[in-house]
Amino acid sequence: MRIEVKFNILRITLLVLLSLTVSSNVCAVPVATQTSPPSPRSVVARTGDTIKKIAHRYGVPATELAKLNNLSENERLPKGTRITLPSDAPEAPVESGEVIGKTITLADGYTFQADEVWQQNGETWYRKGNITRSLDREIKSVKPIVKAAAEKLPKEKVAKAPETKVPPTFWINLVDGARFRVDEVQETADGAWYTRQKISIFVEKDRIAKIEREEPSVGNIAAVVSNRDWTSGNPGLDQLIRQNGVRYGIDPYLVFLVIEQESHFRVRAVSPKGALGLMQLMPGTARRLGVTRPFDAADNIRGGTRYLKELMDMFGGQVNLVLASYNAGEGAVLKYGRNVPPYRETRDYVKTIGKRYGLAGRKPDGESEPTPQR
Repeated sequence: MRIEVKFNILRITLLVLLSLTVSSNVCAVPVATQTSPPSPRSVVARTGDTIKKIAHRYGVPATELAKLNNLSENERLPKGTRITLPSDAPEAPVESGEVIGKTITLADGYTFQADEVWQQNGETWYRKGNITRSLDREIKSVKPIVKAAAEKLPKEKVAKAPETKVPPTFWINLVDGARFRVDEVQETADGAWYTRQKISIFVEKDRIAKIEREEPSVGNIAAVVSNRDWTSGNPGLDQLIRQNGVRYGIDPYLVFLVIEQESHFRVRAVSPKGALGLMQLMPGTARRLGVTRPFDAADNIRGGTRYLKELMDMFGGQVNLVLASYNAGEGAVLKYGRNVPPYRETRDYVKTIGKRYGLAGRKPDGESEPTPQR
C-alpha cells in the first residue's frame, strides 16, 4: 500500500516536472515574425509606350522587362497598362540623356561599370568591351550611367563662317546694244583692255557705249556662266540665240560673238559681198540651209547656228577652224591642209572672236575643251 502511494507520488512529480520543462522550452523559442514579400514595383504606361521605351526610361534591360511582363519589346501598350519593373530598377526614370552603361554594386560593396547587364536562365550576365561574363556573387544594385545632354552654346559664341569679299565685275556696253560681263577693265585713250577668263582683249573706243561696275553681294561666290553674262540688248534675240544653241548643241555665247562680229546685231545688215542678215549668210549658203527669209531674225539665226554645227562636226570641234570656215569658207580651210588660211581678214576674224571666246571651244554644258592645235 505504501509502495503504491509512493509510486503515484513519484509519477505525479515527474509529470509536473515534465510539464514545467515543456512550458519553459516553448517560452524560450522566439516567435517568428511573419513578413510578407515586398510588393513588386510597377509603372503605368503612357500613350505610345512600348516595353522598349519604358526600359530605356528606367534604365533597365528591355529583354528582362519583356520577359518579366510576358510581353514583346516593341508591342504598343494601351495607356494605363501597369508594367512590373525589376527589383533593381531605379525609383524614378533616369535623367534625360543617352544610357551609355551600367554601374553594378555587389553586396560586399564592390562597384564596377559595364556596358550591358541582363538576366539569362536565372543568372545575371554583363558585358564590358569584348568580355562577357556571368556574376556568381550577390548583387546589391544596378544603376544606369547616363550621358548628359550636350549644352547649347550661346548664340554669340557660335562660330560664324568667315565672309569672303568677292571682287567686282564689269559690264562693257557696245554701241550696237550688245553687252557682256568681264573680270577686269583698264581704259586707255584709244579704248579699253578687258580680261575675261584670264584672257586680255582690246576693244576700240568707238565701239564702247559705256562701262558699268557691278558689286557682287558679300559671301555669294557665283560662277560666271557663259550664257548668262552677255546680252545683245534685245531679249528676243537673246532668246533665239539660246534656243538655237540648245537645239544644235552649240554654245550660245559663241553664236552671240559671231553675230556681234558679223552684223553688230543689225537684222537687215548687208555686206559688200552680199552676205545677209544677223549672221551674214551668203545667198547660196542660206538656200542650202533652208533659210528663205534671211532678214527674219529667227530664220537667220537658225540657219547660221546650223551652219556652225556642220562646221563643228566637219572639223572635230576645233573652234579656230570653225571660225576660219565661217569667214572664208570650208573649202579654203581644206585647201590649206585643215589650217587657218593665210588671209589677213580671216586670221584677224579668228583672233578677235577666238580671244573673246577664250581660244578654246566649250561644250554645250559649258565644259571647256583643250585648246586646238593648228
